Amino acid sequence: MSATETEYLTQLGQRAKAASFILASLTAKQKNVLLATIADHLAQRKNDILQANAQDIIAAKQSGLTEAMIDRLMLDEGRLGGIIADIDNVIALADPVGKEADSRVLDNGLRLTRRSVPLGVVGVIYEARPNVTVDIAVLALKTGNAVILRGGKETLTSNKMLSDIIRDALVSLDLPKDAVQLIDSPERSLVSGLLRLDKYVDMIIPRGGQNLQRLCAEQSSIPVILGGIGICHLFVDKQADLVRAIEVIANAKVQRPTVCNALDTLLIHQQVAAEFIPKIASHLHSLGVRFHACATTLPYLDGLGFDVTAAHDESFSTEWLSLTLGIKVVNDIDEAVEHIRHYSTGHSEAILTDNIHTASDFMNQVDSAAVYVNASTRFTDGSQFGLGAEVAVSTQKLHARGPMALDALTTYKWLAWGDYTCRQ
Repeated sequence: MSATETEYLTQLGQRAKAASFILASLTAKQKNVLLATIADHLAQRKNDILQANAQDIIAAKQSGLTEAMIDRLMLDEGRLGGIIADIDNVIALADPVGKEADSRVLDNGLRLTRRSVPLGVVGVIYEARPNVTVDIAVLALKTGNAVILRGGKETLTSNKMLSDIIRDALVSLDLPKDAVQLIDSPERSLVSGLLRLDKYVDMIIPRGGQNLQRLCAEQSSIPVILGGIGICHLFVDKQADLVRAIEVIANAKVQRPTVCNALDTLLIHQQVAAEFIPKIASHLHSLGVRFHACATTLPYLDGLGFDVTAAHDESFSTEWLSLTLGIKVVNDIDEAVEHIRHYSTGHSEAILTDNIHTASDFMNQVDSAAVYVNASTRFTDGSQFGLGAEVAVSTQKLHARGPMALDALTTYKWLAWGDYTCRQ
């Protein structure tokens, strides 16, 4: 990294840290007024945002990006309206900052309390989705944190527009615009530099594929929240309602196939395979789904009139992010759980069954951030969980797990009151 880049990042960090001290003293009411002002500014400049996003879409098509990637970076009236509406949901949430717990008087006379406080400065590295720019900025500001954003080059124009509008909203309330900063260069060296900015940045949250997650885990000198990679499974038990199962599976796979909580592998109990596989495959094929099927599954798909790819180990190790689905027949719940343990990324798994004991076994044995019974994996989302807009989905176990929202962006400090008390 050049001296110029080092100086650039250092200045970003210094400004963010200074802004974080001001944000930490804001009241819940002041922060909610700020979020409402951001929503108003975004709504007033919808056309500017959509025009900026259109430039990114054109560039993405010229660069030959996949349809899945283009879908991720695209904003339209509906998506932008949803992003702005989510700000109201965050405003309505209770402010986690300032909550006190574990209050007690010790034998030594100290009155001790644990109080939640902002993290300080959060660095977020993400890829194609411009909605992340707004979601993260709003959650950070609601919790009194400053944020340094580094989005993908595919959405640079959109992200610049969105961050500029948010910074304008801050200025309109006489708050430091550097509470939200965007690294507006696509240079990869700046990512590595941000990961070592531990003097100013308190947490790194990567939102992207496996390569980005691994890069952050290996290079960061700052605590990292890992997640966002979802090889998601759904197991159809022998006692599932096979008629109602079709709609749930289609929802998990097709509703929005380019996101991390979309279904990747369908596991089917061997006792219902012959009856169910032709039905579910025909239905999903009519919706545009392609299949990678295990050797046991392939005969059940013969004569259905569409091509099927023979599955192998890599098939079940892939987060498809497209209208592609792996199918595997398993002998029982134990084999289903074994498969999930081997291939899962710890994101979201589901079982369809009418046997409460089987459901309970599945939930107890599967160790992922979200485990469902008779429901689509698509619910693993901050807004769907009633948390408001999410900053990420964590698949690790320390500090935060699953959809991360307000509480995950706070830490705590101990407050001790004495009477000129000395330790004996």
